[in-house]
Amino acid sequence: MSDLLIRTVEQPMLRDDVPEVEVGDIVRVYFRIVEGNRERVQPFQGTVIRISGGGINKMMTVRRIASHGIGVERTFPLHSPRLEKIDILRHSKVRRSKLYYLRERRGKKARLKQRYETKKAS
Repeated sequence: MSDLLIRTVEQPMLRDDVPEVEVGDIVRVYFRIVEGNRERVQPFQGTVIRISGGGINKMMTVRRIASHGIGVERTFPLHSPRLEKIDILRHSKVRRSKLYYLRERRGKKARLKQRYETKKAS
């Protein structure tokens, strides 16, 4: 009973413009940043290494390699009002639900194979 009540309260807060993001996708996330009294949109591009939570609490962790080979991970709530938009640049073929092993890999060893979409004959 309480689960149904929680879902009915959360339903109007869920965003419908969030694309279906999967682990292994290379995405560009546009997130609104507040600095003092100014507000700007900052893009963050990287590989989705984790998707956690469900409903209004659904989050994704995106990892990218910054300057000097330092890895930067950032967690984005998918239904946040500060999330401007998400562009999916590429789908990758993965066999894990969490890609934590990419943290130890550098260069070519950290690459993921691209997944191509095939059209089914009707």
